[in-house]
Amino acid sequence: MKITQTSKDKTWYDEKGTGVPLNRINKVERLHERLSGSLLKKAQKLNKDLKAFKELVNDYCTQAFDAFMADKNVDINHKGNFTWYNFNRTIKVEVSVNERIEFDDMGIKAAKQKLDDFLSISVESKNEFVKDLILTAFETSRGKLDVKKVMQLIRYKSKIDAPIFKQAIELLEQSIRRPDSKTYFRVWLKGRDGKYENIDLNFSSI
Repeated sequence: MKITQTSKDKTWYDEKGTGVPLNRINKVERLHERLSGSLLKKAQKLNKDLKAFKELVNDYCTQAFDAFMADKNVDINHKGNFTWYNFNRTIKVEVSVNERIEFDDMGIKAAKQKLDDFLSISVESKNEFVKDLILTAFETSRGKLDVKKVMQLIRYKSKIDAPIFKQAIELLEQSIRRPDSKTYFRVWLKGRDGKYENIDLNFSSI
């Protein structure tokens, strides 16, 4: 089906595929067709330009990172989050990687059962603080766990001297899945007041 139709088309077709003679298309419908078609073309071009620019930003950031590490004689493959500047620091470029974290259903249930077993035994007074962390970590909102609260428990793996707790955290670590990640780039310009102002480049959906 043709996306946009013009006065050269003697018959226009609606969403159902029904043909309508051109002389029955009113001025407003013709105006909407022309304006929407123009917007679509401009939006598609802008989207293409943004994708190309994002690739350019990514390439420049990679060059900046690799050059710095090579200068310091350091070999790092995984860049992660980092920030770099121009010489007088009027330009700041930020790279941040956002990884989506999910949990394997069976693994998280096994970990929770171990933690429930841990809570059911006589927990030493020095470990009392972790009880609230465990209870709140597995509270759900709209059927989903709070990733930050669950991940916070991992920090205490070496601090709680109880085998069953360590087993639970190991199961928790094994249940972690990172199905995808997104990289965000931000370019900042320092103003006269010394504060950096972000140049808005919405790459998040590209």
